[in-house]
Amino acid sequence: MKVHSTLLLPSAMSTSWTPEAVMSQPICRIIPCLDLADGRVVKGVNFVDLNDAGDPIEVAQRYSQQGADEIVLLNITGAPENNAVIHRILTQLSVDTDIPLIVGGGMRSLPDLQAMIQAGATKVSINSAAVHRPELISEAAQTLGSERLIIAIDAKSNDHTPGHWEVCTQGGKHRTGLDVVEWAQRVAQLGAGEILLTSMDQDGTQSGFDLQLTRAVSDAVTIPVIASGGVGTLEHLVDGVLQGGAQGVLAASIFHYGTYSIAQAKDYLQQHGIRTLT
Repeated sequence: MKVHSTLLLPSAMSTSWTPEAVMSQPICRIIPCLDLADGRVVKGVNFVDLNDAGDPIEVAQRYSQQGADEIVLLNITGAPENNAVIHRILTQLSVDTDIPLIVGGGMRSLPDLQAMIQAGATKVSINSAAVHRPELISEAAQTLGSERLIIAIDAKSNDHTPGHWEVCTQGGKHRTGLDVVEWAQRVAQLGAGEILLTSMDQDGTQSGFDLQLTRAVSDAVTIPVIASGGVGTLEHLVDGVLQGGAQGVLAASIFHYGTYSIAQAKDYLQQHGIRTLT
């Protein structure tokens, strides 16, 4: 494991901070993501070229012990048959850990969402199903509670309009024609509790979040935005919060392969004036 030393910012070293100043700092959750396919954790670049990254129960337990705030379990194939595998994973994890678990992918109806909550998920995340039938958002919010409902938005740059992004579904394979910012505003109005925003252009590249995208969505809605796609350094996490306006930062590769630990990530955020949950 690489250990990276960091310098405290001058403001972080100040002894003149008041409690009010500390409380005004942004707060951020650290959220490792486990992309699941055929019962294994996988990781690729731009949603393709997948490599095995371990057993999901072992990986999730490790992140729980390290102090992750939440963990995402993502059925990246979208195949409903993989839901049974996720149910088993949730059952095991509920015995071994009390960390909040977010599950996404492969859920197409309200009964699917309810079944995942009953299996042990703390929150559920939908993308394609919400685009296909937006009414599902309000139905799920009313039935499960907005606090349990996350709308995932997979965003790709609009080739014809710079500075705009298009919503993609089906694991990024299908461009919908929907504008990302407008869709984010709509899902918030329909009752979503959070948005999980993934830049498909940046996903797996380890070159940083799409900060322009993240800021555009964060500024457009009042619900929390989780930034996803492209983390390669701890500085990228800081940028997602301070420049992108995210209230949660999701990463996979830097944690899966031991480049950094959850504790290192939290320490680095705190040194740069960002509060963490623990």
